[in-house]
Amino acid sequence: MSSLLLSPHISEKAIALAETGAYVFEVPTDTNKIEVAKAVEQAFSVDVISVNMMIIKGKAVQWRQRRGKQTPGVKSDLKKAIVRLKAGQSIALFEEGAK
Repeated sequence: MSSLLLSPHISEKAIALAETGAYVFEVPTDTNKIEVAKAVEQAFSVDVISVNMMIIKGKAVQWRQRRGKQTPGVKSDLKKAIVRLKAGQSIALFEEGAK
């Protein structure tokens, strides 16, 4: 549980979602909804109503230099969790970015 790394995903859309009570986090690709919900509840002392997950596939990179050869590459996949909280609760991390 404590090994789950939650990093906030800050973007214009994420800030707009934070105003409605939904917060976006980047999580490791092997986590599930239950682990994310427990980690958010434990880290921020809030009540989680729901968690939605999405995987963004890594984009292909044209050419990379590796060991003297140019080879095609792929960026890493990214998994985001959208966490909805009980009405009236908020996470201070996201409100600082909105100002």
